[in-house]
Parts: sequence; structure tokens; C-alpha cells
Amino acid sequence: MTTHDGEIIRRSLEQPAAFAELYDRHERVIFRYAARRLGAPKADDIASETFLVAFTRRRDFTGSEDARPWLLGIATTLMRHQARTEAKAWRGMLASDLARTDIDQIDAADARLDAKRLAGRLGKALARLPAGDRDTLLLHTFGELDYEGISQALSIPVGTVRSRLNRARRKLRAAIDPASSQEKEQSHGRNLAPAPSAD
Repeated sequence: MTTHDGEIIRRSLEQPAAFAELYDRHERVIFRYAARRLGAPKADDIASETFLVAFTRRRDFTGSEDARPWLLGIATTLMRHQARTEAKAWRGMLASDLARTDIDQIDAADARLDAKRLAGRLGKALARLPAGDRDTLLLHTFGELDYEGISQALSIPVGTVRSRLNRARRKLRAAIDPASSQEKEQSHGRNLAPAPSAD
């Protein structure tokens, strides 16, 4: 029978070395989440700092079986200080991923240009999202947390998680295809599409 995270944390209050088991269990998840948001070079620092903060605050852990939302919440807070770096890295990663296309050379060049333009729009839209909406979206996408996990990670109600995800997705869709987004909103009898930017 596997010991759950809450038991490990409680045991670590008397036996601090027991906390290493929590690190072994979740370090890769925290590293992957940080790497997807900030890039691998900063992910090591964020992962290490996350577990350092978690260790010093382990008495505050109120969860039971899964410490992943708690740890990802700590990592998210640490990464808020990296917002500009995150947006730049995200644009670069997206452009790189979208540009990988197996078609002839001319189409490949067009695809890279299109991907670069799309990445720029998405990167700007991501950077313009309120911090709470961006964190919610990236915990869902990169942290692979469900609504309940995000609720725990950010200490917000599940309804707020739903609202933030809906709003963030709508804004990113509008960044990808502003014309289509505006038509869709107008077809529902309202125009909620963002005003054209001065960029």
C-alpha cells in the first residue's frame, strides 16, 4: 500500500528527512510545469525553490492524499515574478512547435512565417491576461490539473476556475483569429470581441 502525500508531510514534521520522499514523488511534475512556462534553464531553480518553500511551510499543508496542487500553487506563485520571461519563452516555444511542418520548402517557409505571426499574437495575448487568468490557464494546460486541483492550488472556488478558464480561452481564441471571434460574438447578438490593438 502506497503512503499518501499527507502522511509523508506529517511524518516529516518529526523526521525531516522523510520529506525527500515527497520530492522524489513530485519533482518531475513541478520541473515539467516550470519548464513549459519558463524554459528548462529556469525550471531547475523554480523546482528547487518550490520544494524549499514547501519544506519550510509543511506545517501549513491542509490537503490529504495529493500534494501536487499545493506544490504547483507554490511554483505558480514563484513564477509570477517571471512574467516577462515567461511570455517571451512561450512565444519562442510556440513558434518553434508550430514551425515544425513536413511539407515542401516554400510551404515550410510560409508556415514558419505564419507560426511566428501567430506566436507573436498569442504571446501578447497571454502576457495581457490578468495574472490569475494566466495562472489558471497554465495550471490546466501545463500543470495538467483539473478544476478541483486548480482550485486547491490557487485557493479559489471551482466556479472562479471555470470563469477564468473560459475568459482566458476566449481571449486567446480572439488573438488567434480576431475576425472569426468577432463574427461569433455578433452572431449571438452581442459584440464582445476585443478592440483592435494599437500594435
